[in-house]
Amino acid sequence: MTLHVQVAALLERVARSSLPPYHAVPAFVARRIYRDTRAALAPQAPAIAEARLVVLGGKVAVRAYRPVLGEALPALVFFHGGGWTIGDLDTHDVVCRQLAAGARCAVFSVDYRLAPEHPFPAAVEDCFYATEFVHKNADTLKIDPNRIVVGGDSAGGNLAAVVALMARDEAGPPLCGQLLIYPATDQRCAFPSHERNAEGYLLTRDAIRFFRAGYLPNSADRTDWRASPLLAASHAGLPPAFVLTAGYDPLIDEGRAYAERLAADGVEVAYKEYSDMVHGFMLFGGVLDAANAAVAECCEHLRSRFFAGHSERMSA
Repeated sequence: MTLHVQVAALLERVARSSLPPYHAVPAFVARRIYRDTRAALAPQAPAIAEARLVVLGGKVAVRAYRPVLGEALPALVFFHGGGWTIGDLDTHDVVCRQLAAGARCAVFSVDYRLAPEHPFPAAVEDCFYATEFVHKNADTLKIDPNRIVVGGDSAGGNLAAVVALMARDEAGPPLCGQLLIYPATDQRCAFPSHERNAEGYLLTRDAIRFFRAGYLPNSADRTDWRASPLLAASHAGLPPAFVLTAGYDPLIDEGRAYAERLAADGVEVAYKEYSDMVHGFMLFGGVLDAANAAVAECCEHLRSRFFAGHSERMSA
């Protein structure tokens, strides 16, 4: 399929920009470029009942979103994208509001430590800690401890996949799903799409190398399953997953491969490829119609997981 006309217009807009690419500047400058450019492309944020900062156990901050007050809600623990380096709570504020409103769930967006100041496995540790804390403090946080999904986009999709594996292996929270939006799953970056989509589609080969160098300065860590969840010994026993990919994304092959690996190990998987989109597109609802459609589809899958788990317990 050819590139969507709205994406082509966006790429032309990016090409005219005088801003340098992420890999050409220090991380703190790249963060500012990312934050400002994401805000310019975001849709109008939906109204929700509450969005507030919460510090979990004095260790990890999250922004907690609630579409309604006064009832225990299912929860999404969300990990933002940005190559483990440049995203933050603000870059993903609108999409978290969309997910909270659309799936009628509490969303906890995790402010995990970023590379290169805090390389692997700092982000993994923070995300797992936050997920465990949310589960253990469900009453205080007014959420249902049996209806928790982990999710994220790009680097956040990587972290969600890793947290799901850790929860299975370390007797962690009984997750009811995982939402993996164009996830990075193999830090070897050897799939053909890394060459096929290396240039011209927002996420470039040079940007990927920049992010990986900061997050994984020790090259031996690239094959650690906590960095490359595709390389885990087994994926059996993981919660059901929704894996979403984009056709013009360097990461599409490894996202598809992860969905296939989950299915091969008996995990319930729904897979959706937006074949005419680019990496990161789901944040661009101000200029891409498909972004809002993808968010709506994510909300539908979240609701299906939350209500499936609820009905199973009610009938038990």
